[in-house]
Amino acid sequence: MLEGIPILTLLILLPLIGAIVTLLSGKDPKVAKSLALVFSGITLIVSLVLLLSFNLSAGGIFGQNYQFTEQYQWAKSLGISWIVGVDGISAPMVFLTALLCFLAILFSWDVKDRTKQYMGLMLVLEVGVMGVFMSLDYFMFYVFWEIVLIPMFFLIGIWGGPRREYAAIKFFIYTHIASLVMLLAIFAMYFQANLGTFDMRAIQAAGSLFPNGFQMGIFLALFFGFGVKMPIVPFHTWLPDAHVEAPTAGSVLLAGLLLKMGAYGIIRIAMPTLPQGASGWQWLLLCIAILSILYGAFASLAQKDLKKMVAFSSISHMGMVLLGLATLGTIGIAAGSFQMFSHGLITAVLFMVCGVVQHKAGTREMTKLGGLAAKAPWLATFMMIGFMASLGLPGLVGFAAEFTIFFATWQTWNYLLLIPIISVAITAAYYIWAMQRTIFGPLTDKIDVSHLRDVNWFEAAPLAALCAAIILFGLYPSLIFDFMRPAASGLAGLLGVI
Repeated sequence: MLEGIPILTLLILLPLIGAIVTLLSGKDPKVAKSLALVFSGITLIVSLVLLLSFNLSAGGIFGQNYQFTEQYQWAKSLGISWIVGVDGISAPMVFLTALLCFLAILFSWDVKDRTKQYMGLMLVLEVGVMGVFMSLDYFMFYVFWEIVLIPMFFLIGIWGGPRREYAAIKFFIYTHIASLVMLLAIFAMYFQANLGTFDMRAIQAAGSLFPNGFQMGIFLALFFGFGVKMPIVPFHTWLPDAHVEAPTAGSVLLAGLLLKMGAYGIIRIAMPTLPQGASGWQWLLLCIAILSILYGAFASLAQKDLKKMVAFSSISHMGMVLLGLATLGTIGIAAGSFQMFSHGLITAVLFMVCGVVQHKAGTREMTKLGGLAAKAPWLATFMMIGFMASLGLPGLVGFAAEFTIFFATWQTWNYLLLIPIISVAITAAYYIWAMQRTIFGPLTDKIDVSHLRDVNWFEAAPLAALCAAIILFGLYPSLIFDFMRPAASGLAGLLGVI
């Protein structure tokens, strides 16, 4: 169907062209918003075509079974090429990227300050994330990885909250240092392979022959570089500040996409290229996963700010991703990958809801809120669906992901599962408590709610679309699992685990 069409390059070029056109548009903010929405919408349609055209029956060794591959020589003397491709793990993430960027732009319809710059940066961010999920050349992967930092830095620093400059600088320093460590590890693998190319597939094929000590050291460096982005405890402290200060759409893309880049890097680069390193550090992955799950859950329980609570919950849920990957088995890796996808949908709803509460009520302090369901029933409905999905209610997408992760953990470590599963009760506690204090009970008298209104159309539309996706993929998780399981099986085979 797509033979001869460079669809992956098109998915990168469309938002790039859109960003340029938007930034060059006139002074009318409506024009900038419309252009950004059109280009992101076309990108979403193309990504859906990609997903529907993906061949689920195509197997092969992990890292050698990419589809829609494109390769163009760039700097031949340095071994750098434009190589893009997708497999069963990256294809759903490409679709998720296009979906969240489109909905985040629509949600930002009321942005009035420097509108064309805001919308342009959102599209540049989409370019970077798309490139990360598609790149099969280490050099290009790093370029796209760094591109993502720039628009997010400005989105936080210009359109963020009162402490936006501090949060933006902290975000940049943490993630940039981690990126430099990742770059050094990439160069180490490049020179160790001695193939004269940055092609991921070639270096991965040579990776199993790397000395064990080299694999252990470089895997640890890559795990640090990618783990800071996830983020894992104890390198998580940039995340709550960045989320609290970021504009709502920035928080949606930060939690929905940027955190997934870290987990994706572990799946795409660290584990398949350094299988002995992954096996040797399995216990470390497990310990940090459990620590992140429990710390994020307990920290969420202690928050008074609704958005900060959701930010800490992301640490816990990304710990779930790492827990699945730490099993090194097919089910665990597939479930961890599915958790990336499901958390992207859920966290987008959660941060949008937080943004609506802030905009309508003028505060996110749960102690000052209460009874909002009476004044904003649609807001209350969207909040309940998001919270219930995040705590793992059966029938919603969060349950399908987390239950499968726990099942894989039981298969691998048996009763050790009892430690991370504690988080289920804690997660239910802080979400139910947050709902009780925010939308139920008597209407608050601590703030002026006389002018409080329900969600606007540009807020309701993306929230409704996301909630529909949460229900759809919760009832039919195989729609995404069928993509991810063959790729996970191939990776588990490289790691020597079924």
